[in-house]
This record gives sequence, structure tokens and C-alpha cells, in this order.
Amino acid sequence: MAELDLMALEGFLKTHPEIKCTLPSSPQYLEDKKVFLLSRMVNPLAIAHPETAEQVSVLVQFLRSNGMKFTVRGGGHNLQGLSIEEGALTIDMRAFTSVDIAADRETATVGAGILQEELCRTLWDNGLATSTGSIPSVGYLGWAMYGGYGPFSSNWGLGVDQIVAATLVDANGAIVKADDNLLKVIRGAGGAFGVIVDISIKLYPLTSLLTGIIFYDSQDINKTFCDYNVKYQEICMLGLPKQLSLQQMVVNGPPGRVFAVAFTWSSENIEEGGRWCDKIASLGAVITNTVELTTIPNWYAGNATLIPPSMYGSFRTHSVREMTQEVTECIGRALENMPKDPGTMLSIHQLRTLSETPASPSVFATRESHFMLEIVGCATKTENAERSEQWAVDVWEDVRKTNANNLLDRTYISLAYVDGPLQLDTLTKYFGGHTCNILTTKKNYDPENVFGLTVPRLGNLLYVFFAIGGGTGNVTLNTDTDNFIFES
Repeated sequence: MAELDLMALEGFLKTHPEIKCTLPSSPQYLEDKKVFLLSRMVNPLAIAHPETAEQVSVLVQFLRSNGMKFTVRGGGHNLQGLSIEEGALTIDMRAFTSVDIAADRETATVGAGILQEELCRTLWDNGLATSTGSIPSVGYLGWAMYGGYGPFSSNWGLGVDQIVAATLVDANGAIVKADDNLLKVIRGAGGAFGVIVDISIKLYPLTSLLTGIIFYDSQDINKTFCDYNVKYQEICMLGLPKQLSLQQMVVNGPPGRVFAVAFTWSSENIEEGGRWCDKIASLGAVITNTVELTTIPNWYAGNATLIPPSMYGSFRTHSVREMTQEVTECIGRALENMPKDPGTMLSIHQLRTLSETPASPSVFATRESHFMLEIVGCATKTENAERSEQWAVDVWEDVRKTNANNLLDRTYISLAYVDGPLQLDTLTKYFGGHTCNILTTKKNYDPENVFGLTVPRLGNLLYVFFAIGGGTGNVTLNTDTDNFIFES
């Protein structure tokens, strides 16, 4: 089958020489198929590099008519490596890097392949910013449309809440603007309904940024981590300004394992930000404080030195309502045994009040205030990956055993680990009461499952969902029990 698909693709490319494509015979193939997660050892049929929406349209029409599977790749940071698949064509969107700032400077239309650092550099040059994550090489679209936690979320909202419009190539190969129904599911369920070629996002004026990392004495990392969280909860109870974002992390650096807090103050009132920096620094014994007045491009350049460009392994995640003593002690003990590979780390994101009440409808379900744990079981060397993965699994299991009332039922799709095809109960953990809407929209907009390998991979659930429901779609979700009710 792969040989026949490749022959068909080569014939198609002869009649469409304007579409660049890396075939397996090309010396560039190994480089072009590389993604962030090196554990994803699959060989795509080829890698297409469209440069216009029209080229994407032609590709989708060809693939659909020939029954060929394909994936869509942006930054390549899907943490299960799902932007490539064995024997499937990869549509690589990295040529779509345009940034068109509206005349009122309140929104911009950006290409689907733009990286976070590329987007923010252009915006910063124009005295603007938007909500983004911390890793410069991550694709902005993938980060934003599945949720998008980051250092500006407390001020401006999650990445998903920045999306105001989208253009996509649909299952028929038509280039369309997303209607309200489609836009709602794109905000949270991403590209399962078409190949998105651009999105329009909200912008905010920003010309000053106070940011950096506060490193604490970590000789007794368990005690350092637990003590910080006790004191931090006391500060939280008094209220935090929305311009302040704090991300706890434990990383392996040249000095060894260290607990640190990434401090971000996104406001022109630098004096007030400095006072908050001093408050946070006082929560432990500081060994290094890199917080300074800087630019977003320079901030990204510094972040790039902290995160390996690619890794082996996998991720795990939990979301908890509070960093209770039980949770912090559980994590603190685990930190004592954290493997020493630079790819193994822990990061804690906090979602605060602003993102609980989004201005636009979405299917992102985890809206209550919480702490999202990013447990990184990865390694820069393949021989270290198994140990790092097991550590992440153990941490996940230990946190799962803590007070169930403090654990949220919802799971962040971008960090969730799924072994095997996506199941209905797993989809419900991602989207809660929005699950029915997502599957109904998939049935209405992509009934033939043309986009079967985009994320989330919904195709295998369509039959289960609608066949049990008699094909009517009269299905509701009991949000108290997470059980589906199928009406006859």
C-alpha cells in the first residue's frame, strides 16, 4: 500500500511542481521528519511543504480522492509525536509564518506554522504582545488551540481565549472561514475538523517586561519545595495582581537539581513588579536571581538555553485545586529521586481567576482555578529515557492517590499520555460536557473522517458514539457521573 501511495504522490507532484515535497529518497528526509519527541520512530510517506492555502487545498483534495492518510505538522512539539505517522503524508505548515496586524492594533492574523518566538518578535517590534507559552520553538497554533497555559495567562487569559477567527481547508478541500460552531470547537479541540491555515488573535500593548528566574537553595530540595508552597499559599490568600505570573519548576542544571520559580510581570508599572519580585524571592533562600527588565525576544533567547531541543520519553499530568500539604509532600519526596538527565523536570502552571470566565465560547473544560502539573519523564539520551519515564509514572501515580476532592477530573490534552486509540472516557476527561458537541461537530463537518490523524484523533469514536445512539446524535452527558445517556 505504501508503495502505491508513494507512486500516486509522485504522479501528483509532477502535475503540481509548485508544491515542495521531501520524499524518502531525499537526503533531507531524515531532517524534515524530525520532531521534538525523538521516541516517535516512525517513517511518514513523505513530507509536503505547502506555501499557500491553495496548495493545502489541492493536497487535501488529492489525499481524500485517493483515500490516503495524512498528518499536519506545525512546530512539531506534540508531546506524543502525533504530527508524524507511519506511512502517512505529513503536511508541514512551517512556511505559514505571516503576521498581519490589524489597523486598530487589537488583533493580528497569523500563519498556522509560526513559532512562538517568531510571532512575539514581530509583535514586540510593534509595541505589542499576546498570551504565549515559554518555549520559543513551540508552534503557536498548537499551543493556543488546545488550551495554552503560559506566563501571560493570568493577565490576558489562556491561549485558547485569544482566538477570534480562523481560516481552514475543510474536508472537501475548500478554503473557508470558520463559522461560530466550528470556531468554538477549534478553541480547545484544535485541528480535528480541517487544516487550519491561519487564525486571528487578540493583541495587547506592552513595551516593558520584567522577567527572569529565581533559583533557591536546593540542597534539601524536598524541604525547599514544601516550604515555598506553604508560604506561597499564604500570599495567594491575600490576592495576586493579574500582571504577575509564577511558574514553579525543578530542573537539572550544571550545579545539579534545583528548585526555581519563573517570574513574569507583564505591566508598565515596573516599580510595582520589582516589589513583587522581592516578595517572591523572600519565600526561600535565593542563590541566583536573574529577574531583570528585558524584551520578550531576549526572554525567549534565555529560555531556549534551559530546554533541550529534542528529547526521548513521555509526559504525565495532573491538575489539582490547591497545592495542599499532602500534594507538596508527595511531590517533594519524588523530587529527591528525580533522575539527573537534563530532560527530566517538573513544572507547575497556575490558572487563576481571569481564565475561568472566557469572553468567547470554547470547548476547553478546565476552567476553575487550579495548578496544572507538568511531569516531564524525558531524557536527552535514549539510554536514560526508561528511568525518566518510570519516575514520571511513579509521580503521577502518587499524586493520583492523594485526596480525590483536590484532584480535578479534567486532563490537559497537550500533556496527556494515551496508550492506544483514543477512547470515549479519555475524550471526556479532556472536554467534559463539551464532548457531545465535539463529536457532533466532527460528524457534521468531517463525516468521512478525512482528518483522521489530526489531534485529537476522533474518527474511531464516531461509530461508537453515533451507532450506540442510533445514528441520531441524541446523546447527552451526565456531567456528575461522566456517563453518556443515549436517547432512543
